[in-house]
Amino acid sequence: MILRILSAYGGLLLKAMGQTLLLALSGLFFACILGLIFGLLSVLKNRVCNAVSTIFVDVIRGVPMIVLAFMIYFGVPQAINGLISGARFTLTALQAGTVALALNCGAYMAEIIRAGIQSVDPGQMEAARSLGLPYWRAMAKVVLPQAIRTMIPSIINQFIITLKDTSILSVIGFPELVNTAKNVVANTMRAFEVWTIVGIMYLIIITLLSRLAKRLERRLNRGRE
Repeated sequence: MILRILSAYGGLLLKAMGQTLLLALSGLFFACILGLIFGLLSVLKNRVCNAVSTIFVDVIRGVPMIVLAFMIYFGVPQAINGLISGARFTLTALQAGTVALALNCGAYMAEIIRAGIQSVDPGQMEAARSLGLPYWRAMAKVVLPQAIRTMIPSIINQFIITLKDTSILSVIGFPELVNTAKNVVANTMRAFEVWTIVGIMYLIIITLLSRLAKRLERRLNRGRE
């Protein structure tokens, strides 16, 4: 029966997996930007910047992903259209899903980047500043390149988590793998077989990413020795 389902719906499920990867990659891209901004704010010797970063991280991490998705997809357009007379602002499921993932993942990325920067010996920044480099240039040229080596495995692990979180966005109608699988189940009435196929597809992608993270970690550890 599994082979029959694959022959009939395999192409559709593969396309849905492509949509899932697109959503996860888009979310991770913008999450890295947000994470870099708020991660840098958290390591500055400025209480206001530290407070802004802490509020962002605590608020986003404290809101469930599904609530965030509903708020962005349904709440934001309604609020904007209510404030602006005659406005017809809408968000597609892809746009709303990307924003939701970027915010959720960005909060965790901020902590990864903060920890990566703090793992670098403070003497590196002091030495760069003593040579006359401005703070931001020293951060970009000296500290961040060293911090990135520490952060890469954690960033890949966060991508794995983000990839799995895309399944939550089926609630707003985005045609990712879980949402597509629901339609296949409705057509075939073979829930066990369909969800087995979906589970195996996720398992293959996540296993490959996990192996990549471990390989990078071993290579980086050898580079430090």
